[in-house]
Amino acid sequence: MTDTLNVAVAGYAFMGRIHTAGWAQAAKFFGTPAKVTHVIGRNRENAQAFADAFGIPNVLTDWRDAVADPDVHVVDVCTPGDSHVEIAIGALEAGKHVLCEKPLANSVQAAQRMVDAAEAARARGVRSMVGFSYRRTPALAYAKRLVDEGRIGDIRHIRAVYLQDWIADPDFPLVWRLDKGAAGSGALGDIGAHIIDLATFLTGHRLTGLTGLTETFVKRRPKLAETTGGLSAKGSTEYGDVTVDDAAAWVGRTDKGALATFEATRFAVGRKNAIRIELNGSKGSLAFDFERMNELEFFDFTQPAVENGFRRILVTEPEHPYVAAWWPPGHGLGYEHAFTHEVHDFVDAIVAGRDPEPSFADGLAVQRILDAVETSNGSWVTL
Repeated sequence: MTDTLNVAVAGYAFMGRIHTAGWAQAAKFFGTPAKVTHVIGRNRENAQAFADAFGIPNVLTDWRDAVADPDVHVVDVCTPGDSHVEIAIGALEAGKHVLCEKPLANSVQAAQRMVDAAEAARARGVRSMVGFSYRRTPALAYAKRLVDEGRIGDIRHIRAVYLQDWIADPDFPLVWRLDKGAAGSGALGDIGAHIIDLATFLTGHRLTGLTGLTETFVKRRPKLAETTGGLSAKGSTEYGDVTVDDAAAWVGRTDKGALATFEATRFAVGRKNAIRIELNGSKGSLAFDFERMNELEFFDFTQPAVENGFRRILVTEPEHPYVAAWWPPGHGLGYEHAFTHEVHDFVDAIVAGRDPEPSFADGLAVQRILDAVETSNGSWVTL
């Protein structure tokens, strides 16, 4: 392997920007031997502007050119879900390591194809990982450590919600995330996938069955149109159908006997990015809210009740996961740091010759749950 991995980032919007920043910061703060050398985008002018802003030397308008380039070692897929399968499989078959944003694909069948390609590539030493970045939040990584150490005992309840409000206004435009063809699903796949993965990551439990409901509250929205300033729906009189869910809720049982409840919505007005997860066990409880991402709440049920209660742990000490590379204690981290930790862990696994986590197979397991929720309509689905 070369001393430094050259990375081609596919996509220059929200995820492309945060991933590219993560690659740069990983090199600076963790010494990660990788750098972004290519950006891929269908609009050359926009892709060039992105490349200029981030100091990326090469701009491509077709992902196939990156896959064919022997100087590209990693393809980072940050595009909408409908293109994941084609880009990821093409890159893996060409011997490129692949980091792919979540959800892995838009269907179980497409995700299975990606897993099959990843397994074939793995036999040739080519690695792949799905980008569930919230795993790399230090407080959540520390929560997993406490669970693994048995600090909360046998887990009985998993309670996870992801609450946003960015499309609660019925005049919000019909963006690609509201199109099933591009996104696969709405709140369910976009943010529900994260809490499914976090529940599995933290506890080691897997759902054996569930029942769920989805709802689309605003069924038609104004279409985007070209303006002198770009795309806008302001003043639009043309409307289109929303073809994904606005919210989803489901309850299930796990293979280790816990009850689990989940909710994902983009209509929780006042909540901006509230990922909340609570675990209740035989010896204690853990609670986390991403809107206070540097904190973890811990309740030790083994202590005397007369002086007991939830205590706040400020996860900013160098002994906490990832934190030693950053700032002095008390100087909190932000949303972008999880992506830095993600790409660092990914490259670290490649260099060490081991499989990074979460794998494409883990992404497929999440996809199966998304599919079960979407098809349940209140009926029990066995997984």
